Amino acid sequence: MTTAHHLRLIDGMRTKSFPPERVPSGAGVSGPGYHTALLVGEDAHEGGDEADRVERRAQCLAEHDALVTLLTLRWGEPQVVSLWSAQERMMAGEVIAEPWVEPVASCEYLQLWHEEGRWIAVVLYQQDDGPGCELGVLVTVVDPP
Repeated sequence: MTTAHHLRLIDGMRTKSFPPERVPSGAGVSGPGYHTALLVGEDAHEGGDEADRVERRAQCLAEHDALVTLLTLRWGEPQVVSLWSAQERMMAGEVIAEPWVEPVASCEYLQLWHEEGRWIAVVLYQQDDGPGCELGVLVTVVDPP
């Protein structure tokens, strides 16, 4: 998928109504107050040699940077939100609202914009112990943790 496709998908997610319960939705999941999508998936076990995996990771990072750049041009500088405190609270037993559970459990930070009453987050999922990388987005009315 190209960055133009990512932008069209995000625009569609911003205008689409939310379902009353959690359901699969295209490349992600939708539920009460949110839509999520995986834009670029990377699996360290996908095959290929180390050079192939490193190249796929570099492509994922480049797509992340391009998307953030274009959204910044559209809506201004994002809030760069550290998820460390939310991770600590979740580990201590606090319930984190959907759709924030997966990013809180899997990411150090995310880029966040608030436009027309909805939060738009670009999420980069990276493996600590390998070259895996995934790029996701979520659109929600649920406030970040």
